Amino acid sequence: MDLAFSPEDRAFFDHVKATLSAELDPEIAAKVRRNEILERAEHLRWQDVLARHNWLAAGWPAEFGGPGFTPTQRYLFEQAYGATYAPPPVQFGITMVGPIIYTYGNEAQKERFLPDIRQNKAWWCQGYSEPGAGSDLASLRTTAVRDGDAYVVNGQKTWTTWAQWADWMFCLVKTDLTVKPQAGISFLLIDMKTPGITIRPIRTIDGDTEINEVFLDNVRVPAENLIGAEGQGWTYAKVLLEHERFIMSGSSRSRRDLDALRALDDGQFAERFRQLDVELLALEYLELRLLSTMNAGQNPGPRTSALKIRGTEIAQAISLLRLDMARAWAAPLPDILYNAEETWLNLRKLTIWGGSNEIQRNVMAKVVLGI
Repeated sequence: MDLAFSPEDRAFFDHVKATLSAELDPEIAAKVRRNEILERAEHLRWQDVLARHNWLAAGWPAEFGGPGFTPTQRYLFEQAYGATYAPPPVQFGITMVGPIIYTYGNEAQKERFLPDIRQNKAWWCQGYSEPGAGSDLASLRTTAVRDGDAYVVNGQKTWTTWAQWADWMFCLVKTDLTVKPQAGISFLLIDMKTPGITIRPIRTIDGDTEINEVFLDNVRVPAENLIGAEGQGWTYAKVLLEHERFIMSGSSRSRRDLDALRALDDGQFAERFRQLDVELLALEYLELRLLSTMNAGQNPGPRTSALKIRGTEIAQAISLLRLDMARAWAAPLPDILYNAEETWLNLRKLTIWGGSNEIQRNVMAKVVLGI
């Protein structure tokens, strides 16, 4: 951290990094360093540590139980976190649905859901994508028909990460088929134990089954689980995606991995390290520009698309560098080179999920550049 932060900011960064390093389970850190898949219990065990420090909900305002970090503190927290081999927190509850509930939910919903999210007592998944409705979410077909004090939900979601572990799903549904697509979408919270939900795993190219198809067959959802007003789900979804994309740059983890790989290089890959250094430094400065915007009380809005584009492309480039180094390495492999092929395959998803990078470039061209 060699940028011009105040002494107080530097002390905060050092405190966070030291605390995380001291409390991180060495076995979990070793699995992260070797790019191994964590079990649900391992995620929960680590997130219990974060919750104890009230760092699980690092981005939440104090009025909703979060630490109330300033934008600079939040940035420095993420930088300190990424410098360790701690597993990234599972974001669906904390970074995605939590801010939607405390921004648009009613008081009963805030009291019911926010404490469990903040205290690591509920695992959430995201019911957005469908067959034929990925980046073009407005074309989703899952319906929710009001029937007394409930909605009856029918449809299918896909690419639903960790649905097999989830207690709850936040879900986009069509509540009105007579208006333009965006105007007919609503935002429902669905208990995954509700009858009529079927989960089918999807095996990915790296051999894992972290994503799933979710089928909803006459699933009755209490009407009190509707967030905000009917037909406003598209508005909430866009806000949520801005939250999601702001954390997608992954610059601190990319810096950590690049430095670890550099320590192994004998000069064979020097040019690629130089190129990635330049690209990563540019990403870090882009983050700081958006941080300045937030410190001025402004929303960075669609400019977060640039973070998503560059951050995911750099992470993929580092994963390819790791793979090439592993192939050139004589056994035994250092930890950082373990599972290099599986990691490279898995990270193909980065430029697709959260809105494909092609879609993000269209957003930047239209909204930011005015083209």
